[in-house]
Amino acid sequence: MAPTGWEPATGLSDLPDVILSNIFALVTDTRARNSLSLVCRKYLALERSTRSSLILRGNVRDLLGIPVSFRRVTNLDLSLLSPWGTDLLSAAAVDPYLLAHRLCLAFPEVTSLTVYARSFLVLQILLPLWPHLSHVKLVRWHQRPPQSPLGADFDTLFRSCSSLRSLDLSSFYYYTEDLPPVLQACPQISAGLTRLDLLTVSFSEGFKSHEISVITSSCTNLKEFLVACTFDPRYIGFVGDQALLDIATNCPSLTLLHLVDTNSLSNARVDPEEDGFASEDAGITREALVEVFSRLTLLEELVLDVCRNVRESGSALEVLNSKCKNLRTLKLGHFQGVVMAIESQLDGLAKCQGLTSLSIKNSADLTDMGLIEIGKGCSNLVKFEVQGCKNITWMAMRTLTTLLRRTLVDVSISCCKNLGAAASLRSVDPVRDQIQRLHIDCVWDGLELDDCEKQEEVARNFDLNQAVEPSGGKLLNFYGSELEEDSGRHKKCRYSLDLDANNSSHSQSNGNGFFSTKSWEKLRYLSLWIGVGELLNPLQRAGLEDCPSLEEIRIRVEGDCRGRQKPAVRAFGLSTLAQYRALSKMQLDCGDAIGYALTAPSGQMDLSLWERFFLNGIGDLSLSELDYWPPQDRDVNQRSLSLPAAGLLAECRLRKLFIHGTAHEHFMNFLLRIPNLRDVQLREDYYPAPENDMSTEMRVDSCSRFEDALNRRHILD
Repeated sequence: MAPTGWEPATGLSDLPDVILSNIFALVTDTRARNSLSLVCRKYLALERSTRSSLILRGNVRDLLGIPVSFRRVTNLDLSLLSPWGTDLLSAAAVDPYLLAHRLCLAFPEVTSLTVYARSFLVLQILLPLWPHLSHVKLVRWHQRPPQSPLGADFDTLFRSCSSLRSLDLSSFYYYTEDLPPVLQACPQISAGLTRLDLLTVSFSEGFKSHEISVITSSCTNLKEFLVACTFDPRYIGFVGDQALLDIATNCPSLTLLHLVDTNSLSNARVDPEEDGFASEDAGITREALVEVFSRLTLLEELVLDVCRNVRESGSALEVLNSKCKNLRTLKLGHFQGVVMAIESQLDGLAKCQGLTSLSIKNSADLTDMGLIEIGKGCSNLVKFEVQGCKNITWMAMRTLTTLLRRTLVDVSISCCKNLGAAASLRSVDPVRDQIQRLHIDCVWDGLELDDCEKQEEVARNFDLNQAVEPSGGKLLNFYGSELEEDSGRHKKCRYSLDLDANNSSHSQSNGNGFFSTKSWEKLRYLSLWIGVGELLNPLQRAGLEDCPSLEEIRIRVEGDCRGRQKPAVRAFGLSTLAQYRALSKMQLDCGDAIGYALTAPSGQMDLSLWERFFLNGIGDLSLSELDYWPPQDRDVNQRSLSLPAAGLLAECRLRKLFIHGTAHEHFMNFLLRIPNLRDVQLREDYYPAPENDMSTEMRVDSCSRFEDALNRRHILD
């Protein structure tokens, strides 16, 4: 009998099942949900009954490994099964219909499916199992089978999914002529689509004007439309005024519209030394833009990245603001004249005051005063990106971040001639204590110490009210010859760039021409671009030495390794990231570093030696997840892990490792030394993925043997 006054403790399990179920449904992290399910059988049942999304991993030959307790899953991803990239059903070593039947029994309520469909036969077998599919995402990085009939993939899809509402082809290799005829042949299914994503990076040429007209006239109820286009007026069928008007006429209910030139999807970096103007003007007029914006009044998100000059666009953007009251996200590429910044009254893009996310790309005539005017007008921005704008400086960028001090948490600065690493970091110092995501270029040609001190003094004395409300020659007082003449008459500004004396002490010279800052307390994601042959070491001296909350970093290395001599130092500088104690995830993308995969000419380095340079020191980091894109030899379409890279990766303490390329089987065996490694995958996710790997590269049997060896190990957690 319990002692008098004793009352049993009340725990989480005593809550009613309905409340517990809602609590479990709010937990989205996979590992957290799995940990909860281990506490007791009741938690296990609740976790399984509330999980609606599942990414299935493992080898397709292991039928007994298919989980059968996630019967409430509605969103199923089959695109990451191993061996990755093989035909899903032919790789099973069993009857493909048996595998399909097992999947149907395990997940009977699927309405959203993602699948790697290397041939249309996969779709013919899988799709009829789930007749109520409303969303389908197809993945294929290998070339479209040449023997496949025109539109066979889409014909199978549309005839099997009568309830289809959303189709995502952004990672699917196909021809543009495959889709429009099928949409016309299935008018009921096409009319039911509300989302269509055709931003496929495999296109060398995007959809033509007449193809877009057919697509939009068939899918008249679209609310979200994303498409890769050809805007170059030198090509037959280029997208111009008529195509834009067809979209606006045929799909008046659009809330999201992305029109992106295929050259922009290639992610090619702009030369900072160019003037920023494209060689050709786009076939898009202000009058057409005004008409389109007037018809698409429900727009909430708009991306127009045309890779051709759209001149004097400010007046059209004013109409966009007045007609599209719900617009929150805007990205413009190669739009010129977005802000005139002639008088004190706001104009052009600066009038779009409802925006929370803004990206300006390759606006060659955007000046400092225009950037400040945008900061004053678009006062609710949470995310701001500027790319390829040659005429803006760190002082104007710093003024903008000061104006957006209340809201801004996500900043990206790239390909801007006057904004290297040190200048970029100093320009975002006003939001340093609240910024959560940041991208900068690792360009170390920072300002000299004397120039830094001189321009800091100019920034402290500069009257921000004059910058925000420019008139006459006041801009010259900011930068020009009249600065010394007027230097004694500068007023104390209420928006001081350093805010107060305490804030100005945050920037201190370390004697190396760079400026260090205090803690970036909330920075969780950092993205960096760096050229081949450059070092990562100056990153901390540029101002990023204290990032206590930094969890994830992405580093993109780009450039031509051919013809470069051996670096003077052994390591790229990854070991310098060890001071970020919370860093657990890394994406190291060397896929745009090109060189010689097999035999380099005399005096030049092959890619294996470059990989050693890039990965030296990675074992010093406490990473749990790594995505790695090896350098590639485009001449032979090979992106493969080298012996030095395999040895260096084996020194890490990883839990997940994704290699976006191929590897020799005996190189992969090095990875078995990593004690807690649980999840490894090779992905040839670049166009076109190799059809037939070399005999010594990773094959289906080799992959299976490696997975067996990986699964036989005892892992503590």
